[in-house]
Amino acid sequence: MKIFVPGRLCLFGEHSDWAGEYRLLNAQIEKGYTLIVGTNQGIHAEIEPNSTELIIRSSLSDRKHEQSIRLPMEPNTLKDVAAKGGFFSYAAGTAYQFLTRYGVGGLEVDNYLTDLPIQKGLSSSAAFCVLIARAFNRLYDLKMTIREEMELAYLGERTTPSLCGRMDQACAYGNRPILMIFDGEQIEIKELKVSKDLFFVIVDLAGSKNTQEILRRLNQCYPEATNSLEQNVQKYLGSISAEITLSAVKAIQLGDAQLLGVLMTKAQAKFDRYVVPACREQLTAKKLHLLLEHEPLSHWIEGGKGVGSQGDGTAQLIAKNQESQKKVIEIIQRDFPQMQALQLTISRVSV
Repeated sequence: MKIFVPGRLCLFGEHSDWAGEYRLLNAQIEKGYTLIVGTNQGIHAEIEPNSTELIIRSSLSDRKHEQSIRLPMEPNTLKDVAAKGGFFSYAAGTAYQFLTRYGVGGLEVDNYLTDLPIQKGLSSSAAFCVLIARAFNRLYDLKMTIREEMELAYLGERTTPSLCGRMDQACAYGNRPILMIFDGEQIEIKELKVSKDLFFVIVDLAGSKNTQEILRRLNQCYPEATNSLEQNVQKYLGSISAEITLSAVKAIQLGDAQLLGVLMTKAQAKFDRYVVPACREQLTAKKLHLLLEHEPLSHWIEGGKGVGSQGDGTAQLIAKNQESQKKVIEIIQRDFPQMQALQLTISRVSV
């Protein structure tokens, strides 16, 4: 059978998923609110069962770099491969979770196409974990819900050195916007209706960032803030982010691109003020700001901001309409030829 799992774009509320979990240790911390949508790009695979082994063949977007691995479905082996990190650790970690919980056999996964940028804040690792979880669920008829697939994919990724939060696996919901609310261990998910088509451009900035270092530095600001820098991080990831994200939920339901653009610009400015000082070397993001401030784009977009953990990984821009979306991509290809621009359209579809 064939499976497609998209990437995950966090439109608003980055970092507030793991921050909201700290409410278990400090009740003064705000709940986390994230507004998420699946990308139009993702991971494509053909899957079939294998009685004793986990076999994966994988191709990246250029179809030239193929990798493969063959592992016995044995818990210690899978856990060891997961703990070492690297491309196949996510599959090994997720397989370990399914083996120890459900006693499943193995898988053969032919990941024949990945058209999602890797390590750019679009949850490519989480998408791979969800792909493996969905493969086990469907091939072994485990009758798991989407929430249950998400949970096992999350546990699979946390078996690796990744410090991902729980929003990353929201790619399991596909190309529909959802609001996730994080209150300690409790997670609430609300699927949203969109009344008008919305046209985004996702831009791979062709830069670099260390997501694990960003997460490490920001987590140092929790659960108790001991100085003004830590207080500012908690303030942004708490009340400021919550207010902006909940306003964005209303805007996305109305299909109001202009308001979404204003909120994106506001969110980026506040992030730069309150969060960047906690990890300047990773979050100053010169390429991101060069793009956001590029004058030729201003006529065609309503606003933009960084994606995921932020830094020079990926940017998101909201275009005024479908024609503007095409124009934005043309301008980026002309003026920033090293960057890759992808379309993301959130279509008017009732839930």
